[in-house]
Amino acid sequence: MTKNLSAILPVVLCGGSGTRLWPLSRKSFPKQFVPLIDNKSLLQLTLERVSMLSKNVICVASDEHRFLVADALQSAKVQGTVLLEPVARNTAAAMAIATFAANPEDLLLFCPSDHHIPDAAAFAMVVQQGVAAAQSGAIVTFGIAPTFPSTAYGYIRQGGARADGVFKVDGFTEKPAQERAEALMLSGRALWNAGIFLCSAQTLLSALEQQAPDILKACQQAMALAAQDGSFVRPQAQAFEACRSESIDYAVMERHANVVVLPFTSAWSDVGSWNAVAELTHADGQGNRINGQGFALYADNTFVHAPHRPVVALGTQDLLIIDTPDALLVAARSHVEQVKQVVARLDADNISQSVQHRKVARPWGTYDSVDLGERHQVKRITVRPGAKLSLQMHHHRAEHWIVVKGTALVTKGEEETLLTENQSTYIPLGVKHRLENPGKTDLELIEVQSGSYLGEDDIVRFEDTYGRG
Repeated sequence: MTKNLSAILPVVLCGGSGTRLWPLSRKSFPKQFVPLIDNKSLLQLTLERVSMLSKNVICVASDEHRFLVADALQSAKVQGTVLLEPVARNTAAAMAIATFAANPEDLLLFCPSDHHIPDAAAFAMVVQQGVAAAQSGAIVTFGIAPTFPSTAYGYIRQGGARADGVFKVDGFTEKPAQERAEALMLSGRALWNAGIFLCSAQTLLSALEQQAPDILKACQQAMALAAQDGSFVRPQAQAFEACRSESIDYAVMERHANVVVLPFTSAWSDVGSWNAVAELTHADGQGNRINGQGFALYADNTFVHAPHRPVVALGTQDLLIIDTPDALLVAARSHVEQVKQVVARLDADNISQSVQHRKVARPWGTYDSVDLGERHQVKRITVRPGAKLSLQMHHHRAEHWIVVKGTALVTKGEEETLLTENQSTYIPLGVKHRLENPGKTDLELIEVQSGSYLGEDDIVRFEDTYGRG
């Protein structure tokens, strides 16, 4: 008997740095967490999409992004176990540890967290078509019907139909040269490899045993010694770090015998470049696409992303203009694939904007560094309802807090004080303190730091709700 959709356990792979979408996507806040579509992140949209199959999921993410994943799960109204990779080891290891977190008979649907599929119902339907083959022991891949001869995607060469409704795989082609990409598309039997897979946990374990036993062994050891931290699961770091880094395509799919494919013909995007992001926005008669407060005058084929302030493109052609509060990218459309080289250059020059935004997410809310000088820093701090910062002190700076919205419960030494709008307090250097939001709406305040050193590492934590040292 065919299992129903509730038997499918989605596994959402949340790794990746998304450097091709800099300056919006950065290492500390990669593209899967950025609110790109209808003020929702790609991760949230992915979770909402797979929730049609199951309200329970597994997410595999880096420790650095654990609270961003937890926020997305809450926003998508799904329950999830979050496996925290101590280091990045590519998709083979990520899928392996997820398999050990499931039951052997579970059907696992592995999905990247940063793809956009507008028609969630069509996606659920094609996944259902692969259930019988997955139950019979096949690894089902889902190929995207290509719309142009892309050299940025890998291809799956589709073979003949099987009795269970799927197609054999004649082979895989990694990112081809232009001439080869054109030939693949003209063949009518080549699909873009979307990196989406459906199989039973036991099937993947067996495939890893055959094709990559070293990866399997390292991940098995890491999960056997894993530590539970609320909804987070931490594989043992030493064992996981010993695992080699390889994609599931190289490690298993391209060598395994029982791999099949189902075509997916609805809209899909891996949102892998600024050109792809631009395509998500409606174009005017001159091919200009505007997101936010952008203006295009006497311009052609120009994309402006300006969520924070007016940005004007005057007389431009074939340009991408991406504005953020602390960095600006102006690029020719033909050079979008070189954005990651820009990030590498900035990183080599120790430019903080290469990896971190001015506005930083924290488990309790956010802070935005509005102004920074040699001996002062001004931050706009937002604390979620019911959240609180750690009980801490600083050796090198004092702080002034001014409440502009909501109510703050301030611990200063042995005293606790409630502050409301337009009230303020002073935290002297070396004094234990804590900020908490006891209200039901966001707490917003302005923090002015002053002192000889203003780095984020000047924090001594005594108590922390979120398990930070």
